[in-house]
Amino acid sequence: MSTTEPIRDRKSLKKFKDYYRTQKPDPRNYALVVLGLNTALRISDILNLTYDMVYHNGEVRKHIVVKERKTGKLNHILLNQEIRKALQFYHSYLISSSSHSEGNIYLFPSPRNKDQHLSRYQAHRIIHAITQAVPVEGHISCHSLRKTFGYHAWKQGADPVVIMLIYNHSSFSITKRYLCIEQDDKDDIYLSLIHI
Repeated sequence: MSTTEPIRDRKSLKKFKDYYRTQKPDPRNYALVVLGLNTALRISDILNLTYDMVYHNGEVRKHIVVKERKTGKLNHILLNQEIRKALQFYHSYLISSSSHSEGNIYLFPSPRNKDQHLSRYQAHRIIHAITQAVPVEGHISCHSLRKTFGYHAWKQGADPVVIMLIYNHSSFSITKRYLCIEQDDKDDIYLSLIHI
């Protein structure tokens, strides 16, 4: 089994992210992908988000607080403009769904089980459908959304220690593995370094 990788190429990433907005419009799936790419949350934590964690009086909150299932740690997350737009777009679709009107509390409610969220299997199918339609290099899975966040944050100059804190990793060695730094990335540093 190959290791899950981030989506490195910016053009491929844009096509991947926009698939459920432009090619096969689906507000729920688009919101799920945008959340995954912009929060660094594990898919299990995204699926466990509730409506009230994300919306207040029908408006998208500025921050959310998530108790991570894997670590038990609290994570305070700013919802950036891209997430806020995707969630606002998704809101009218969500509140008109039968799951929501029947009292399902989840942000991504199961269409079949009124007290449950969307399954991990269904989330996997959502991501897999994109990889079938949009050519993306490497082994891409739900976890790729989390890794893509860190990879592009690092490429844009974010301090790796801050990325480690965002991920809630216990050591920097774990974060280094998540960043999936390749020889091309190292070569870029050699090429961009001002001659000493």
